Formats: sequence, C-alpha cells, structure tokens
Amino acid sequence: MSFLDHLEELRWLLVRSTLAIVIGACVAFTFSGYIFDNIIFAPKRSDFITYRIFCDLANKYDLDKSFCVTEIPFDIISRTMDGQFSTDIWTSITAGLILVFPYILYLVWKFISPALYEKEKRYAVSFILSTSVLFFLGVLFGYFLIMPLSINFLGNYTISNVVKNNVDLDSYLSLIKTTVISCGLVFELPIIIYFLAKLGLVTATFLRKYRRYAYVIILILAAIVTPPDVVSQMIVTIPLAILFEASIFIAARINKNKEKEALANG
Repeated sequence: MSFLDHLEELRWLLVRSTLAIVIGACVAFTFSGYIFDNIIFAPKRSDFITYRIFCDLANKYDLDKSFCVTEIPFDIISRTMDGQFSTDIWTSITAGLILVFPYILYLVWKFISPALYEKEKRYAVSFILSTSVLFFLGVLFGYFLIMPLSINFLGNYTISNVVKNNVDLDSYLSLIKTTVISCGLVFELPIIIYFLAKLGLVTATFLRKYRRYAYVIILILAAIVTPPDVVSQMIVTIPLAILFEASIFIAARINKNKEKEALANG
C-alpha cells in the first residue's frame, strides 16, 4: 500500500472509532440516571461494598477501624448553569468509550495486521480478548479499590475545621474518570511489554534489573491511597505486583523464542 492508502485506512479507523463511541455514548446517555446514582456516586456512600468489606476485615482481624465509614463529609455541587448537562454528555462519552473498547481494538488490529506475519495474524482473537479483559479488569480495580480509597482519604482530609468541603462536580468526576481509565491502561502493561519485547526494546533482564524500583513505586502508591494497615495495602499491591511479574514472564518468553529463531537461522 502507498503512503496515501495508509492515510486513507487511518482515516476510516478514526471515523469508525468515533461512530462507535458516539453510539456507545447514546446508549450510556439513555441510562445516565442509573449510571450516576448507582455507579458514579456510589463510592461516596458509606454503604459502598468496598467500605463494608474493609470494615468486616478490620473487625475480624482487629485492624485499623478507619475504613468502617459512617460518613464521607463533603457535598458535591455544580457551580455553572450548564454544569450538569455538560457533565451528563461528557460522562456518556467516557462510558461509550469504555463500552466499545473491544471494537476499537478490533479496528486497530485490522489496521496493523498487514504489517504482521501470517502466523501472527492468527492471534487476532487472543489479542483482542486478552487486551479487553485486562482493560476491564483495570477499570474494575480502579473503581472498586483505588476510587473508594481515594474518595475516603481525600473526603476526610482536613487542614482546619474552618474549611468545609464542597466539591465541584467536575472535580469529582475528573477524579473518577482519571482513576478508572488510568487503571485500565496500566493493566495493559503485559500487552505493552509483549510488543516492546517483540521489537527488541525491552528484555526480561532489564525488567529484573529494575524490579526493586518498580516495587518501591507500587508500595508508595498503595500507601498513599489506602488506610494505614497492612491488609488494605496488600490488597492494592498484590494485583500490581502480579502484573509486573507477568510482564517479566512474557518478556522472557519472547526473548527465549528470539534466541531459538536466531540459532535455527544461524
């Protein structure tokens, strides 16, 4: 294909992706009342499932009781005339993006597949399925763990009794969107490492060399967003550590296969 043909393919990729997101956004907009009341604002309520689980663990093992949440002391306000309408639209678009993510992956695969070998093209279903599963697992991890931990910490953090928390709607939603989408992308780490290893940009040796620094970063992140007890910190740390170790395993397999191919050809 010529350069202009590639540009044409890219244009249609963007057009189809945009249309898919718009359709997903329309579906989400239809159920926006449910999405806001039962999903977006749920972590602000003291009966949210994460708080109840952590409280049960704290009572069972005699740990810190800070997660037995009775109240998260802040109100959510909208300070502009079109604030709630704009929020509804942009939240629907974000939800639409999450809903159609597997289809967008399919379009991306179709775009890059001409550059792949025939044996690599056979992995299309595995690629789309594994990438989608990892993304949705990351979204769930961000929503059920990182999100309530952050809301509870920030909602109860005070510098003085003089200051009252009235949180702007945009600020609250920005925290949620950033958290869940970022976690979804972070969970794509094994897929990213797979392609970097295939390109020869990352090796298992490199990842092992900097493993200690990666674990320090993971532990710091867990300490920031969790209450001061070991159990809750481990609940956040373990999935991230598993992701990193899985990435090392994937890189090692790719490096080993490359060495075998080099020996066979040499």
